[in-house]
Amino acid sequence: MTQEKILVIDDEKATLKMFRLFLDVYGFDILTAESGEEGLDVFERERPDIVLTDIKMPGMDGIQVLQEIKRRSPATEVIVITGHGDMDLAIQALNLDAADFINKPIQRQSLEQGLTRARERLKLAKSRQNEVRTRPQGRALVVEIQGSVSSHSEPYLREAYAKAREAGTGRMVLHFDPPNTSVNGAGIAILTQLVLESEKDGMEIVMAGLSENFRKVFGIVGLSRMVQIFDTLDQACA
Repeated sequence: MTQEKILVIDDEKATLKMFRLFLDVYGFDILTAESGEEGLDVFERERPDIVLTDIKMPGMDGIQVLQEIKRRSPATEVIVITGHGDMDLAIQALNLDAADFINKPIQRQSLEQGLTRARERLKLAKSRQNEVRTRPQGRALVVEIQGSVSSHSEPYLREAYAKAREAGTGRMVLHFDPPNTSVNGAGIAILTQLVLESEKDGMEIVMAGLSENFRKVFGIVGLSRMVQIFDTLDQACA
């Protein structure tokens, strides 16, 4: 079985050594980096599911690391390492979707709680992963959407959007599976935000497969005036 990868980013060698001792007990494949910049290089190469990063580091700090990792891979769980008195930074990190924060000096119990929370979030995320799948079709990137489009869908929709941007795709097609799809208010807000961002980025978002009810809903909220809606996937990809 493949070992679970974890990346620890801290500019203090003694702290990295301590984390190696703590984390080795849990059977992780432990990766380390001594700066935010090096940490992002390791992350891009190894793609660990969990990252621990110190908040205060020379150069790129932990908040910047968190933001960049979430931009590249929204489903990755990040735990930030803070000092006493850094509660404002800890709250800022949580608002940026950090899984948890732990204070220095590190206590084993706090570390265990942070890891448990990160793993539970990963488990929940994987159960939702099949609701949003991507595949290329012609010059478009098709995003197949099933289940409920809600606030929980945002990381996967944003990851699909990031893939489309990185690939230089001119069109992203949101293809809904009508019998198995629902969209709530939070989902509509996320879709609207992506459409607005795509206009700035010079990428076109279109939709296909919407049920008649959701066409009406999207018309009421104004979304159908912002994007083209096609009857079939082939039409949307043409």
